[in-house]
Amino acid sequence: MDYRRFGRTNLQMSVFSLGTMRYLASATNAHATIERALALGINHIETAQGYGQSELYLGAILGKQIPREQVILTTKVTPKPDATAMTAAIETSLERLGVDYVDCLALHGINTREHLSWVLDGCMDAVWDAIATHKVRHVGFSTHGPLDLIIDTLNTDFFEFVNLHYTYFWQHNAPAVALAHQKDMGVFIISPADKGGLLYTPPLKLQDLCTPMDPLHINARFLLSQPHITTLSVGAANPAELDWPLEISDQSGPLTPTEQTLLKQLEQTAVEALGTDQCSQCHACLPCPEAINIPEVLRLRNLTVSYDMTEFGRYRYRMFENAGHWFPGRKGNRCTECGDCLPRCPEQLNIPTLLKDTHERLNEQPRPRLWESI
Repeated sequence: MDYRRFGRTNLQMSVFSLGTMRYLASATNAHATIERALALGINHIETAQGYGQSELYLGAILGKQIPREQVILTTKVTPKPDATAMTAAIETSLERLGVDYVDCLALHGINTREHLSWVLDGCMDAVWDAIATHKVRHVGFSTHGPLDLIIDTLNTDFFEFVNLHYTYFWQHNAPAVALAHQKDMGVFIISPADKGGLLYTPPLKLQDLCTPMDPLHINARFLLSQPHITTLSVGAANPAELDWPLEISDQSGPLTPTEQTLLKQLEQTAVEALGTDQCSQCHACLPCPEAINIPEVLRLRNLTVSYDMTEFGRYRYRMFENAGHWFPGRKGNRCTECGDCLPRCPEQLNIPTLLKDTHERLNEQPRPRLWESI
């Protein structure tokens, strides 16, 4: 396992971290998954109040079967509108975890302008107090929000690390990663395998394009080859799900010639498959009068057409209108063909036609989100 400095926290963190949203089958399974992660060299465990029984399962063994000092512990708490509510939330997490302090506290989901206003108007007073009383050592935030909101949150200079989405198949947040590095912040990549493309179960075309590697590893190498990035989340549901991703846990150097060739092959395949229908993800089409998340809808089409990533496309597409601010925007069939977006598109795409095509390819009935089915 390789380790990197987590920005100005100065914590030496494993380049893979154990995310705990999926180990919830039982306390026994959670314990076994944590032990396997530690045995493989992971020293950072990330949980959250919103992850069902995750904090309780971790708290049952931390400081008992597993020495507290062996683990860098992060928990996440959703931002609150005032300091009183935030203080209560922090105390709840400490109690559930059975610890006197957490190494890192992340505000979980600064996804909207309202969330950022809470941070600016009093929520952080509770965090500063928790730091002053040694209940929290370092503070950061996680986000599923738009890039401009992430940049503005980084520029508050309140935070020492950020948890965000960024993968080979979704590079829109690259400016936020660069700014976080400029500010000497730790960068934690959220769900690079699952929400990054369902890379545990890739389609045959994508597998073939990544041979002699596999999509899971080439995406991880794309990320770990960038020194600005500290650690990648592995959300294992059981101990066995840790072994495959961590096969490259000691490979965090520059891309090899083979890896560079494979990434160029992926890029060229997309160019050839999409032709003049390729969306470059510039986001100039927004805002949409019907609140359609046009870039994300067309990104899912890009991946479906280029790499046969249909199951991933359906997985993400059915979250529209079903996940609130965690995955905002409406589906492509909401397009009224008003034409508002057309003059702003530098590729001069026929956006209404592509939105309709995406909906026909990917629309399915929504399903409960993971924590709603626990």
